[in-house]
Amino acid sequence: MSFAWPLLLPVLLVVPLAAALWWWLERRRSRYAVAFTNLDLLAAVASKQRRWRALVPLALFLLALATAAAAVARPQATVSETADRATVVLLVDVSGSMRASDVKPTRLLAAAHAMSLFASKLPTKVRVGLISFSSGPDVLVPPTTDRALLQEGIDLLVPEGGTAIGDGLGVAVQVVRGALGDAKRNKQGKIPGAIILLSDGAQTRGTLTPLQGADRAKRAGIRVFTVALGTNHGTLGPGVLNGGPFGGLFGGSGRFVVRPDPVTLAAIARDTDGETFRAKSAEKVATIYKQLGASIARRPVHREVTSWFAGASALLLLASLGAAKAMGGRLP
Repeated sequence: MSFAWPLLLPVLLVVPLAAALWWWLERRRSRYAVAFTNLDLLAAVASKQRRWRALVPLALFLLALATAAAAVARPQATVSETADRATVVLLVDVSGSMRASDVKPTRLLAAAHAMSLFASKLPTKVRVGLISFSSGPDVLVPPTTDRALLQEGIDLLVPEGGTAIGDGLGVAVQVVRGALGDAKRNKQGKIPGAIILLSDGAQTRGTLTPLQGADRAKRAGIRVFTVALGTNHGTLGPGVLNGGPFGGLFGGSGRFVVRPDPVTLAAIARDTDGETFRAKSAEKVATIYKQLGASIARRPVHREVTSWFAGASALLLLASLGAAKAMGGRLP
């Protein structure tokens, strides 16, 4: 909290002055009562009235006075608001390993549910795009405010092929830059765009390495938030491997272990000033996306809040008058 006119803060001294005035008036009333009232009757009446109830109107009045005095100095506060032209791209791994069921019901279905929750938490004016990647990236939904269209894209996600994290990042950077055009950078050198990368494995395909993709995002001023999905014990059965996109790559009848690569994903987030998360359950990935949805497209803004203080002062004054009437209290 800061003040545009801090030299006016001494106006707050009116609060202790009002309290002192009330105390002086109470002492005068007490002396008058001793001089002209039956003391036995006064003691009987005073014992029936709770002292704290008599002080409630005064306390509310002093709070109203303090709030009004602070408003004179034009208080300012840092508040959070939706960034202008905010754009978020959901970059999701749809490699064959996303069929693994260590995250129930499957890794991909858990991720799809979490992305739907994410969209519901974002302000409606934030544009959201969807890019899937396996052996290569595919732009399913360009950045849009149409949440129904985004959900249609999420419903189309199907696991197949390998994992091209770097190429996926490269395309996501192009999509964000295309959506934002000539957007200005903030003091930290960032544009109002972000990428949320979810992957459950290490890179196996593609031209760009993951860190080369991260470098493109860094140069563009785009933060990348990463989610490593899955446990170290996720497996795919022989039916999936031999009949699916990995057919012929792994022989034998045993199960194939598919592990996430949190180290690489953490490096991507670190290089782009983003954050990294590890999700080993459907509940955890949903919580991560809900958290990001509530914060990722927002920015801190220093704004004058004089009207808030003035409104609070008026409400406190009304409450003070109401309490004085209800409790038989007196204001200074």
